[in-house]
Amino acid sequence: MSAEAHLPELNPEELAAYAWQMDLAGLGEAGQRKLKASSVLISRVGGVGGIVALQLAAAGVGKLVLATGGVLKPSDLNRQLLQADHQIGTVRMENIVRRLREFNPRLEVVGIAENVSKSNAAGLVAQADLIVDAAPLFEERFALNRAAVAARKPMVECPMYALEAQLTCILPGHTPCLECFVPEKPPEWKRRFPVLGAVSGTVGCLAAVEAVKLLTGIGRPLAGILLTMDLGTMEFRRLRLARRKDCPVCASVSPQPKPI
Repeated sequence: MSAEAHLPELNPEELAAYAWQMDLAGLGEAGQRKLKASSVLISRVGGVGGIVALQLAAAGVGKLVLATGGVLKPSDLNRQLLQADHQIGTVRMENIVRRLREFNPRLEVVGIAENVSKSNAAGLVAQADLIVDAAPLFEERFALNRAAVAARKPMVECPMYALEAQLTCILPGHTPCLECFVPEKPPEWKRRFPVLGAVSGTVGCLAAVEAVKLLTGIGRPLAGILLTMDLGTMEFRRLRLARRKDCPVCASVSPQPKPI
């Protein structure tokens, strides 16, 4: 029996909703069924992660597992487009889940109103096929990286700062992990940093494209390639990353026959 036989069928409503993207070369109905069968964990559903969530909901990913804590602040609204002004002071995650379900009622949404930490990373990663790391703090990013590598789950890494952003795909055992090229938190890093919403939205859209590519097999993901973007000058560079032989996270992880 073919692998496609185990994928969920698309109902008439879904066939209509995703008709235009199923025209993509290599995607078709088979790829759309793969998306419906897939689950994605997004860590921090803010300026970057909120756009990833919205785009994956639009693309027809079957299940989103979302991790974000806290209540909505006025300063969130220049970039967190799943939120609204009248919701200031309310729980961010409740607003996010409600908005995504309104946008795509076919979507299964699991909302966890807490940020990723060493204590919960493994449990969150276990709930999804693919991880998108949109967290602003290095402690969260490192915890998620270690959990993803340990579980052999692919991860899209998409940080941004001011007018700059980076994007890469981490396939445990095949590519460098986060700690191969960011071995420690930069000493000058601060919690608050400059954010233009259009920049976080740009990298969020690109991260969603990488997630769809990994889930369906179309295109060529940024596996082992770091895309750097300076949107102030519109300069883009592709840098090849190397695995560290002494990496404490992934050095001992061997390749699997079929990464996602």
